[in-house]
Amino acid sequence: MLIVMHHQASSRDIEKVKKTIIAMGLRPVAIPGAERTAIGVVGNQGWVDDMPLRDIHGIKEIIHVTKPYKLVSRDFHFPNTIVRIDKNTNVGERRPFLIIAGPCAIESREQAMKTALFLKKLGIPVMRGGAFKPRTSPHSFQGLREEGLDILSEVRERTGISTVTEVMSPEHISIAAEKVDMLQIGARNMQNFDLLKEAGRTKKPVILKRGLSATIEEWLASAEYILLEGNPNVILCERGIRTFETLTRNTADLSVIPLVKSISHLPVIFDPSHATGKRTLVPVMSLASIVAGAHGIMIEIHPDPDHALSDGPQSLHFNEFAKLRKHMKDMEIFVKKL
Repeated sequence: MLIVMHHQASSRDIEKVKKTIIAMGLRPVAIPGAERTAIGVVGNQGWVDDMPLRDIHGIKEIIHVTKPYKLVSRDFHFPNTIVRIDKNTNVGERRPFLIIAGPCAIESREQAMKTALFLKKLGIPVMRGGAFKPRTSPHSFQGLREEGLDILSEVRERTGISTVTEVMSPEHISIAAEKVDMLQIGARNMQNFDLLKEAGRTKKPVILKRGLSATIEEWLASAEYILLEGNPNVILCERGIRTFETLTRNTADLSVIPLVKSISHLPVIFDPSHATGKRTLVPVMSLASIVAGAHGIMIEIHPDPDHALSDGPQSLHFNEFAKLRKHMKDMEIFVKKL
């Protein structure tokens, strides 16, 4: 439920509304805005009887929000959320376009440092790298785990580049939060609700990937779990979904980007590597995502993709990524003129 106050409503009126909501066993969420003051109501398990609120002075309108997500919707928070990654990097506005790049998995200190120095030279602010790797086969490389986190921490300390890594269980959160700048919840864990809640208890930015077969509503409801625990720093990542098509790794519908932007205030980025699974398709889909209005992109690169321990066929060589970076800059300039 969303309670919209009159412009003339006093602080006493607003406080009375909040106290009434608490007395109803619910939680008020103040939503100050330039054009209206509103109070969101969360904590209900279904329809809320608004009778106790109807006669309170200062209320302009009571809106029943039936979506399974509230805090992530523009009904509750209309302005775009800006997520700050470090003192020089944020995401949420049309510009600057955020680029995150790096290997699917941290394989060694040498591989990670080589990648970080290359990205720093190109001016890329954030490096991705998996320490914990959820793999379909238990015989596949599972990541270096805590050793991988230590390597990412060293990369950050020595190069100044920000880092992001995937977490797979609630126990990973506190360990990873000390070593990296952002946490990633992967497609397989989009509905791991204990993990989402634990991520919500930290203030670290969280990249939340869309699940393998998740609807947009389910994806946004998962983001709601994080916000409800007090962490507003969520970045949605579209990476395609599984369909009957087999020639690409997943099916990526770029119309999802402007659609989600119209529904939610959270930043939306795109992962062309997992969306396509093919190195040759990554550049064109990267450029297309800029046109579609994505706030950023996350790309897999590797110093030697043919011998990568994870996702080599979709990872770009360094020289391929450098070329794409130039094309992305040109595309950003072009789109800015539209």
